[in-house]
Amino acid sequence: MNASGELRVLVVDDSVVYRMMVSDVLSGFSNIQVVGTAHNGAAALAKVASLKPDLVTLDIEMPDMDGFEVLSVLAKQFPRVGVIMISGSAGKGGSRTIKALEQGAFDFVVKPEKGDLDGNRVQLEQHLIPILRSFSRMRDIQSILKGKKPLQSQGREKQSTGDNFLTQKSASLENSTSFENSVKSRVVALGVSTGGPVALGKILPLFPGDIGVPIVVVQHMPPVFTRALAESLDKKCEILVREARDGDPLVPGTAYIAPGGFHMKVVTQNQGEKKFLQITDDPPENGCRPSVDYLFRSVAAHFGACATGVIMTGMGYDGAQGVKQMSEQGARIIAQDEKTSAVFGMAKRPIEWGIVDAVVPLEKLAVEILKTVGMGKKRAASSNAAGGDETSPRKL
Repeated sequence: MNASGELRVLVVDDSVVYRMMVSDVLSGFSNIQVVGTAHNGAAALAKVASLKPDLVTLDIEMPDMDGFEVLSVLAKQFPRVGVIMISGSAGKGGSRTIKALEQGAFDFVVKPEKGDLDGNRVQLEQHLIPILRSFSRMRDIQSILKGKKPLQSQGREKQSTGDNFLTQKSASLENSTSFENSVKSRVVALGVSTGGPVALGKILPLFPGDIGVPIVVVQHMPPVFTRALAESLDKKCEILVREARDGDPLVPGTAYIAPGGFHMKVVTQNQGEKKFLQITDDPPENGCRPSVDYLFRSVAAHFGACATGVIMTGMGYDGAQGVKQMSEQGARIIAQDEKTSAVFGMAKRPIEWGIVDAVVPLEKLAVEILKTVGMGKKRAASSNAAGGDETSPRKL
């Protein structure tokens, strides 16, 4: 950001219509400065070098040098420049978008395709502005902390009550080992948004194939992209990873990702013990569909204390009420810490409410989760050694 606090943005798209539309949306905000536009990848890289933007909105599908290739160069040569991918909704675009997120893009927006320019602009603004606000807040925090001593060594008078609470809470809960002697969980429920593909890609590969419980996941994403995410994760994991379908039985060793545009909840049939997934088009909650709250409520109702709820990186507060209900039923609650979150929003409120059992960095989440399902440090460590290797042994 410049001295006046403006967010400097470069708009990259091979379509003049979308270059103008994105620029128009951004120019409507006094704290955003569109420093330039580019119609292809080569021009984009040249302008990044000369204009020094904080953020690039980057079209994925461009001729010659596409957005993914540009992202790879940016990650190597301009690592401090943030990237928001502008994606089409086609299947190919979905898989490439997931790959871009895994390679460090901050978030993505789907190109609106209503055929009505005014309607498309409104839709683009509705999706783009919350992401820009989250990115701006993240940069503000980075600027504040840059060059300062760690928070633990700063005087209390320099921290707000909320900051004190978060720092103390994190210090007291991190590295918790109480899970090893608690009731074994029979399900793990994960809620995540911005930064989720990277975070899930670092957690799920650490779960052994014989983890013994099902995993249910809400990642805020539109349709098509959740399927691409599941397919990408499945290639990296010993457990099975799939986009959930209506009526799927909950099978141990399988992670079910809620399909974009729909809610997912746990149900039973005829009051039996066997659990299934139901996919619904109920109204959005917290502006989200799928919603973490929606899933977590059902987990609280059907698993009670025999569940683990994990709230991770993401903007907004979806999941807070669901975490509260799970906690009230005796479930174990784990939150990703602020430092390793791309956006510290979804985990913040449950931590402030004091309903979280452990606040840990991303690299320790898998270990803490495995403790709750009866796999202690020894098994977690062996899983950690094997995880993340895309050539690791596959399930049948």
